Amino acid sequence: MKKVLLITYYWPPAGGAGVQRWLNFTKYLTNFDVHPVVYTVQNPSYALEDSSFKTPKGISVIKQPIWEPYVWASKVSGNNQQNTSAGFLEGAPTKKSRIVNYIRANYFIPDARKYWIKPSVKFLKEYIVKEKINTIITTGPPHSLHLIGLSLKKQLGIKWLADFRDPWTQIDYFHKLPFNKHALKKHYFLEKKVATEADVVLVVGQQMKNYFSQFNAHTEIVSNGFDGTEKVENAALDTAFTLTHVGSLNADRNPDYFWESLHELTTENKTFKECLKIKLVGKITTQVKDSIVKHGLQEFVEFVEYVPHKEARKHQLTAQVLFLPINNVPSAKGILTGKIFEYLQAARPILALGPTDGDLAALINKTTSGKTVDFDDKKSLKSVLLLYFASYQKKELKVRVNHLSEYHVKNITRKLAQIINSI
Repeated sequence: MKKVLLITYYWPPAGGAGVQRWLNFTKYLTNFDVHPVVYTVQNPSYALEDSSFKTPKGISVIKQPIWEPYVWASKVSGNNQQNTSAGFLEGAPTKKSRIVNYIRANYFIPDARKYWIKPSVKFLKEYIVKEKINTIITTGPPHSLHLIGLSLKKQLGIKWLADFRDPWTQIDYFHKLPFNKHALKKHYFLEKKVATEADVVLVVGQQMKNYFSQFNAHTEIVSNGFDGTEKVENAALDTAFTLTHVGSLNADRNPDYFWESLHELTTENKTFKECLKIKLVGKITTQVKDSIVKHGLQEFVEFVEYVPHKEARKHQLTAQVLFLPINNVPSAKGILTGKIFEYLQAARPILALGPTDGDLAALINKTTSGKTVDFDDKKSLKSVLLLYFASYQKKELKVRVNHLSEYHVKNITRKLAQIINSI
């Protein structure tokens, strides 16, 4: 059995999407002759925690301390930096927070976890030799972890897979960070260095593969997926016409045209108004709440704060429609959120808002799981909403998801193990 070391920042008790990918993979890797050992942080600063996530049985976890500059940043900016992330930037930062963001962008390269690189390399050099580790895997963000892999590759000549759960310079908020020319150049340099030197680059979708293949011909798509049974639990659907979103909604993921369309439909269609309910489960930025107020939708909205994964799952299963807005950013075509696979498993109609020629739309089309409406296409959006509503009224609102088994984590892990064993 091949012994691999996974280097990850996110591990239980971390909550949110960042932890789930490799938590799921480690659960099944031993079925395919790969034995993972997890290396993670001893004292992390997680924005979200979820007690329902547990380390799979038989998986060893080793931890080393990390120093993170968030305490200092909180004092300077007046914000709790520990409970925020770069992907959740507010639209109206204070003067202090702008200073902190500038320092963070230009001095903590590639990110604020850079101070874990040197002590980790020092510790892992001895550990890898002692434990006869065959292969290392680094997963980012944070992309500092890839620099741990880069250094270990250089010093030990060990096989290395660099896993990009999210892009580096192509990530949705990258263009908003206040980089100077030197910092920007360094990010692109490090990204290329990591991608070039890794034996394999792992990505989650086709757009990311297209990008990273220019640096490394051995770039492989290993998508996210869902765990558990393909047959969904028996759950009574919401009696109202619920449009449910599970997960964070930030300023770039605030579809004003969606709220405006809903306002118009509640004005034009009395029955639609009587039946409509909007359920937002997770962390919601101020800009989203302001848009809801602007369009007079407060009476229809239920806000549910971040809940454990199992409870979030129930909201997916009982929804009439699961809606999923994609960040309206230059890299939108490549955004393929992890939650889409749980949406597929829930087998409820999906309404995606984003590029109709992007990775998300391609997945929805392949699985016949719903509809994708392009940014600002109000006419098509209202048509789809009314189509779904008509089916709801007839008690016929459902979908048959095709190719679902392809996205079960166990099947995806089989492909991952084949890649690991091939190098």
